Amino acid sequence: LRAFAVEVATLSRLTEPKREKEILNKLQNGSVDIIIGTHRILSEDIKFKDPGLIIIDEEQKFGVKHKEKLKEMKANVDVLTLTATPIPRTLHSAIIKLKAVSLINTPPIGRVPVKTFVFPRNFEIIKKAIEFELQRAGQVFVVHNKIEDIYSFAMTVKQLVPEARVDVAHGKTRKDEIEKIMLSFYEGETDVLVSTTIIENGLDIPTVNTLIVDNAQDFGLSQMYQLRGRIGRSHINAFAYFLYTANKDLKSIAEERLETIKEFSGLSSGIKIALKDLELRGAGNLLGKEQHGHIVSVGYNLYVTLLEEAVSELRGEKKVELKGIPIRLNETYYIPDTYVSVNTERMDYYRRITTADTVRKIDEIRSELFDRFGGLSKAVDNLLLIGIMNYLARESGVREIYQEGSRVFISIEDGNKISFEGLEKLLKSNVTARFGENYISFEANNSPLKETLEVMNLLKGVNHAGMDSKK
Repeated sequence: LRAFAVEVATLSRLTEPKREKEILNKLQNGSVDIIIGTHRILSEDIKFKDPGLIIIDEEQKFGVKHKEKLKEMKANVDVLTLTATPIPRTLHSAIIKLKAVSLINTPPIGRVPVKTFVFPRNFEIIKKAIEFELQRAGQVFVVHNKIEDIYSFAMTVKQLVPEARVDVAHGKTRKDEIEKIMLSFYEGETDVLVSTTIIENGLDIPTVNTLIVDNAQDFGLSQMYQLRGRIGRSHINAFAYFLYTANKDLKSIAEERLETIKEFSGLSSGIKIALKDLELRGAGNLLGKEQHGHIVSVGYNLYVTLLEEAVSELRGEKKVELKGIPIRLNETYYIPDTYVSVNTERMDYYRRITTADTVRKIDEIRSELFDRFGGLSKAVDNLLLIGIMNYLARESGVREIYQEGSRVFISIEDGNKISFEGLEKLLKSNVTARFGENYISFEANNSPLKETLEVMNLLKGVNHAGMDSKK
């Protein structure tokens, strides 16, 4: 903005007192147009003449009180929130359309995903990871988030790799000293920076391509994602190691967090991690102070469904319940626990597949499963076909589908929506088809599931003239 008549200033705890006083006066009289700053902007001594737009970067670093303070600046101020991992309440507000949201899915040109590993704490891993990075003339971040023993931990790192130039930085370091430490690291005079989480935001050093996080079980999902974002900021392959204490019993939620950060290692995976965080921590109180809640016991998708049902009931709207149609065929269709290990997630997928009301939703679930857990086994693929069959059965007025020997029976309800054209096509295409008082049957010798799905597609047809099950 140098070419325009716009004055820009910065304000933080590192700003010199004389310059800070000058900026405060200019903010009050309106001569500063844009102020870029830390939480210092929210202090009581800051007075704005006419604020019009607030841009919050790294929103997860701001608490509810901070955000309320921002809103108090002016009733009609516009707010733009920027974050790679939105807090649960913000993400939930966007999902239920209380806030508008835009996603940036395209990474910078040349970026490659960070290779992520989760291991029990092992000093041999730390040693080899640092040595490998030094061999390719790179630098390393080592995160140890305990100030009381960070210097002894840094000494251990130095003993592991004697040739490495090691330095330490943390939140209680004097501002003149931390500037010196960071400048030295930025200019390549330091090989390994042992620090607390103060490095998780704002650093962009392309030569740092290895991250080691100690005691990773104590970190939140968004913290781990932000820390991982400090590396891999060029075309060079980067490596992130999240080490947890092996002799410490991990809480199930900590174990899920570590599994999630390992699973979602692709580019632009922040929104997926935020969605998982939302499921683990809950959406919080939309009208209160809590920025997270407790919905892990039912899963987020089921929680949203329950919330929508409760709102509809309060509005007096008629509840439409999608029921699963009993289907018993001589084939295997289920989600193995070796594929989706978390019980609540597995049950949620069963519910979503069974109650899907379009084929497109089944396709979306298929893509989601592939993206999150890898290639689909035959059993999982069959389950998705069962989901499509469920949808077609509901649409056609089918009560039940079951197999006896090689013969499949489709039990139909009164007032069903099976088309005449569908019945004609079935008779022409399948010579084994038979009609009873309230059922249709046919032989399925090769693949009962796929053959039944073909029959259901024929019966649904397009002309819902109906078939009287009594005839």
